Amino acid sequence: MIRGREGGETDVVHATPAQLRAMRGRDAAMVFQEPSTALNPVFTVGFQIAEGLRAHHRIGKREAKRAAIDIMRRVGIPDPEQRVNDYPHQFSGGQKQRIVIAMALVLDAGLIIADEPTTALDVTVQAEILDLLRIARDEFGATVVLITHNMGVVADLADRVIVMYQGDIVEQAPARELFAAPKQEYTKNLLAAVPHVGRGKSATQDPSAEAPTEPVPDSLVVARGLQIAYPGRFGRAGVVAVRGVDFWIGPGEVLGLVGESGSGKTTIGRAIVGLTQVVAGSLTVLGHEMRGTSTRSLKKLRPDIGFVFQDPATSFNPLLTIAECIAEPLVVHGRAANPGAARARVNDLLDAVHLPQTFGDRYPHELSGGQRQRASLARAIALRPKLLIADEPTSALDVSVQARVLELFDELQGELGFACLFISHDLAVIDEVADRIVVLRRGEIREQGTTAHVLGAAQDDYTRRLLASIPVPDPEQQAARRAARLAAEDAIAG
Repeated sequence: MIRGREGGETDVVHATPAQLRAMRGRDAAMVFQEPSTALNPVFTVGFQIAEGLRAHHRIGKREAKRAAIDIMRRVGIPDPEQRVNDYPHQFSGGQKQRIVIAMALVLDAGLIIADEPTTALDVTVQAEILDLLRIARDEFGATVVLITHNMGVVADLADRVIVMYQGDIVEQAPARELFAAPKQEYTKNLLAAVPHVGRGKSATQDPSAEAPTEPVPDSLVVARGLQIAYPGRFGRAGVVAVRGVDFWIGPGEVLGLVGESGSGKTTIGRAIVGLTQVVAGSLTVLGHEMRGTSTRSLKKLRPDIGFVFQDPATSFNPLLTIAECIAEPLVVHGRAANPGAARARVNDLLDAVHLPQTFGDRYPHELSGGQRQRASLARAIALRPKLLIADEPTSALDVSVQARVLELFDELQGELGFACLFISHDLAVIDEVADRIVVLRRGEIREQGTTAHVLGAAQDDYTRRLLASIPVPDPEQQAARRAARLAAEDAIAG
């Protein structure tokens, strides 16, 4: 039963299509996990916000546009008078999520269903979206149903919690009560799987030990004054994404690269494999200078570099079986004549990532997110690379699956000894795997050092803001952290 603000009720199970259309948007609105797919790319955001108003009310175009501008301003979109005419691709991920929330609020819906609204966002933008949902509750008077696998997000926002497992409710209680004393084993396991800063590498390293200031001998990657740019189009100047950064990755070392969306993390990862252009400085990968390099010369490097993508669902060919996907690098680089000839090696790789060998005959859509990411890891290590680039490999996974994938990564890294650039916006995840950390902001390094040093004694206000933005599964502690985050943001603004 959905009860509207004006007292009417809709029985969703037995409602007619007309009754459901009248209820949607007016009484209940949806905020989806991925705003890029929820927004229509061929219409301006102003049109899409106004569309709901014009569907439910007799209202003219000008009045609807004024309402769209007003709600965009209230959800924190800068310059709404100009941006109301922009298209979804012209907004960042966090701004697109704000637009979707504006669409939910513009009709003053009494119920907002937020389905994993922060999964794909970095921690600082995630904190801003949670603040916005808090405003929807407190200022707009909306009831919020928050669907999430992130227990820290639950602690930050929820008043009451329902825990589900395989379609059944296993526990429900007020938030403070559930986090303080969970009763069911599944709930306890969920809370135990949440990564915490201070429990990973930072807890085992000597916090007083200084990281070397120069690259160690035989470093696999060395960047000096590295500048990376994307070429401009239609006569426009190019965009400089990374400006004069210095870092290195030693043999068998895991370097954590952290920062907000747009900080240049993925750009650096792509430059290491030759997918983006180095325009200034130097980037040496496995002894090969990437600046000005040719595509032909990169072919010799490719077998020694593995890549784990953020979303394995889109990086796998949906027409190939998992075995064929994993065998692909073996076939491309001449290690096997065809996928069939590579099957024995593929089976070994499936065993290595703890997947049944029979999963090789399945297609990507037949595997869960965590299983696909394990298969993606198997493909990345198929050629026994010396260097692995892991680009946000766990950001879309729930906490229990994320914990298993991180354990698997640590096990494989220890067994195979590859060096790794581990890219993530989550410092708690980085703490689980990284020996050293580089903090990026707007293409520049703000801080770098050992994991214990950066996480335990951060020197930069921006790093402290990232740390304060990480939600923890404790409502009282999270309230204190929210206050610390706001103080850090004030310090940055000042």
